[in-house]
Amino acid sequence: MSTNNSNQVMGQGVMSVGEDARIFPDVEACIDCGGCVVACKRTWDVPRDEQRISISTMLEGQEAAAGLNANSAQALRQGQSPGETSVPMQCYHCENAPCVSVCPTDSLLKKDNGFVEVRDDLCVGCQYCLSACPFGAPQFPEADEGAAKLFGTGGTMDKCTMCEERQDVGKGPACAEECATDAILVGTTGQIAEELDKRGSASFFNQEAMEIIFGEEGAREFQ
Repeated sequence: MSTNNSNQVMGQGVMSVGEDARIFPDVEACIDCGGCVVACKRTWDVPRDEQRISISTMLEGQEAAAGLNANSAQALRQGQSPGETSVPMQCYHCENAPCVSVCPTDSLLKKDNGFVEVRDDLCVGCQYCLSACPFGAPQFPEADEGAAKLFGTGGTMDKCTMCEERQDVGKGPACAEECATDAILVGTTGQIAEELDKRGSASFFNQEAMEIIFGEEGAREFQ
């Protein structure tokens, strides 16, 4: 795999790609425009009724606690309402990926380069990974083929690949490169933590989720 070591900025949110690259949302910057969803669908020819990335909107139409609009993470830390908040949800290629640990057929694999890969020929569509993933990443298209036809309750699992093929040639994930507000960050754990701090933003997820995504040591970089 090629790795971008030149520090070339492909987009304000894409700081480095390749081995050890992580993907994570800056929730304060997301405006729920859907550009990431469109970019993903167009790049990977994702069917109309399927999504490898989605935007979850919490507390729709509600204002945040006084003085905390556009500071969702800070509001949560203070035990206050963050108001309407949009969160880009996709596979974050977790350091401690729950989907990998529960997969009974070893279809899911945490690779040495950091990507979580689905091996289609081993997936039986049991959907254990869907139950284990706290971020709703696994999708099960209705196509009922192969092993899933014999054993599973749905089609073969599909999810965000973090555009590994694009990263192999030095490009960033399509969702991140086309995000108008640079709300999807790509880089090393340290780069993402530093960028959020520079923006005056913060991680939106609680400590448990952060340790799933980045591991215990990585999560400490966001504190």
